[in-house]
Amino acid sequence: MNISFEIVPRSLEAFDQQYQFVQQLDSGINTINVPDIQRFDTRSWELAARIDRSQYRFVPHFRAIDFKLGSGDLFRIIDDYQLDSVLLVTGDPPEGLKRAYYNTDVVDLIRAVRQRYPALNIYAGFDPHRSGVQDECDYIQRKVDAGAGGFFSQPFYDMRMIEIYAEQMQGLETYIGISPITTKASMNYWEVKNKVKFPKNFQPDYQWNVDFAHQVMALAAANDLHVYFMPIRIDLDRYFQQIRF
Repeated sequence: MNISFEIVPRSLEAFDQQYQFVQQLDSGINTINVPDIQRFDTRSWELAARIDRSQYRFVPHFRAIDFKLGSGDLFRIIDDYQLDSVLLVTGDPPEGLKRAYYNTDVVDLIRAVRQRYPALNIYAGFDPHRSGVQDECDYIQRKVDAGAGGFFSQPFYDMRMIEIYAEQMQGLETYIGISPITTKASMNYWEVKNKVKFPKNFQPDYQWNVDFAHQVMALAAANDLHVYFMPIRIDLDRYFQQIRF
């Protein structure tokens, strides 16, 4: 089972601090994935030089709406930064008019990148909260047909839902998202913004989330799946000192 750690590049200093934290963890973490967030100045792929790629796989995210098909911009980035893995997502429209964006469909982008780089590790995202299971699985299959070889999920909070998707994702390199929620305000945000339906036993505290992470890792290991941690506004020491990798 592979374990990835997501580091949000709020600033270079913040990135370096979290990267040092990961290095100090005596764990099985072997992958660093970096989202590309429009409101931050640092782009995901620019972190390539700050990661020891002999120790960690580096998986930067790319937002389809930032790239015009046919421009070659994404290809130049892959070549310049010598990337061997990418995660292609749709991306939210920019806030305000700070950056241009395009109506590029992520499935079309996956297809174009696969045609250019037959050996590249191309990952895509899936969201169990976005729509019904059938619709999401159909969308996953479209991405597979276009050339995606693996997936990173939005965070799960219900083991029953993970079991359903574990059956559907067999044969695909799939990373199940774990993002601890430790405040009621964060729980409300995920309910409203990301349409998460929490199980009745959910508790927005450290103990529930630690116990859940252990359940997810056990299920992933038993089903040839992987996990990735998305720590957002939590006490890293308090959470990870309780995690048994």
